[in-house]
Amino acid sequence: MTQSFQSNFKSKLPHSTVSIFSRMSLLAQQHQSINLSQGFPDFDIDPKLTTLVTQYMQKGFNQYAPMPGTIELRKEISEKYNHYYQIALDPNDEITITAGGTEGLYSVIGTLIHPGDEVIIFEPAYDSYSPSIQSFGGIVIPIELHAPDFAIDWIYVKSKITERTKLIIINNPNNPTGRILAKEDIAALENIVEETGVFVLSDEVYEHIVFDGNKHISILESAILRQNGFVVASFGKVLHATGWKMGYVVANPFLTAEFRKIHQFNVFSVNTPIQFAVADYLSDVDYYQSLTPLFQQKRDFVVDKLSSSPYKVLPCEGTYFLLVDYSAIAQEKELDFAEKLTKEFKIATIPVSAFYSNEVNQNLLRICFAKKEETLNQALQNLLSL
Repeated sequence: MTQSFQSNFKSKLPHSTVSIFSRMSLLAQQHQSINLSQGFPDFDIDPKLTTLVTQYMQKGFNQYAPMPGTIELRKEISEKYNHYYQIALDPNDEITITAGGTEGLYSVIGTLIHPGDEVIIFEPAYDSYSPSIQSFGGIVIPIELHAPDFAIDWIYVKSKITERTKLIIINNPNNPTGRILAKEDIAALENIVEETGVFVLSDEVYEHIVFDGNKHISILESAILRQNGFVVASFGKVLHATGWKMGYVVANPFLTAEFRKIHQFNVFSVNTPIQFAVADYLSDVDYYQSLTPLFQQKRDFVVDKLSSSPYKVLPCEGTYFLLVDYSAIAQEKELDFAEKLTKEFKIATIPVSAFYSNEVNQNLLRICFAKKEETLNQALQNLLSL
């Protein structure tokens, strides 16, 4: 009976295993190591926000929210884009609340991709992109970017486009590299989209965590990219509440209508009282301005602590991750070195090779610095004890 069952089953993701984030976090737990691997803060969210959630629960906002999300939250998102980007978004027809950024990514890919469609991604890439593409029968076309600058050769990108290319996925600011796209990158992407008609999925979950006076450029600021694009964003990164799994997707009315066809049969709707609480909390649109100084201070703390060490810190322009080059210390493969640090030196990181389909080794580790100062201080002491 078991043999017959297995013989009739064909995995849609035969090569997928437990994610590197889960693997390293479990290893950290087993060895009581400080976890700078998985991307979540270890400091509390604003008590005002938790109070608001409780209040809306007590007021009875506990049943299904509208499929696109509460209009109150969608209006606040629209106001944010108007305030920071001078972009007018229709909260009814261009914004959809999702169960986190990852659900948004998955549903966008499901909206666009048919079997045989090709999707260009840039590696190192967030780990959900490839399996999401493959689960809908798409073909992943990875373009490798390399340290130290992870620059995109757009002429090469254009050469990889075929008649089957449906989508290009960008992540800006980028996890894990911490780099942001410049105006020249956006212009090059515009040219490709205008010439080929391909769609763009822009993962912008770290849009408000950009450092050193740099400005995040959303694809929504481009008429060409807005016509052919989806933007995915996340409240988990903004509110330090990754466990709430709430995000949103922005697209023009036609694409939004198609996206909602997939979204409604995936999760249908998202946590109701939290939507009301977040809308209330973010009615002060200036809140977003607090994020850059908070995380830039943490980034600078880590960079300063490592400045006189053998570790080389690569430039970090955004997100709450930075990359550390350990080539002056060891030549072990990244996964081996990361496991050694976790087991023997009690600090968990992520090998950057895990973000490449071919496990490219560049002696790089990703560190999450969205932690309390005492956590970072102890973790860096452990790292420097090697």
